[in-house]
Amino acid sequence: MRDDALPPDPFAGDPNDPVWAFSDEDPATPEPVSAQERDELLADLRDLAVYQALLEQRSVRGVVVDCAECQEPHYHDWALLRASLEQLLSDGRMRPHEPAFDPNPAAYVSWEYCRGFIDGVTATAKQPASSK
Repeated sequence: MRDDALPPDPFAGDPNDPVWAFSDEDPATPEPVSAQERDELLADLRDLAVYQALLEQRSVRGVVVDCAECQEPHYHDWALLRASLEQLLSDGRMRPHEPAFDPNPAAYVSWEYCRGFIDGVTATAKQPASSK
């Protein structure tokens, strides 16, 4: 079969081409994360655990991220986001994954919302009982 008779490869030139999961070769071996990136990822993982502990009980399923590449929101359940950050920490990159199936946008919040929520909880906890 001629190459021009086949449809174009949608992953041509993509270093995250899923076909590399089936091969021992990797065309673009990522650089290991720097010490600063490692510290930031570990801090993100600690923050994520706190966010999940406080927000999951309020029916928040995870975090939504606005993708700069495709201009679409990406919905990450808590476990998927944790696994992605851990993979980035260990492998230096995140592998492609299936998007959430038919997510309810109201069940996801931004990372900034999580930070603000924790700041509010922390500020409330620090107030004297008489001022609450």
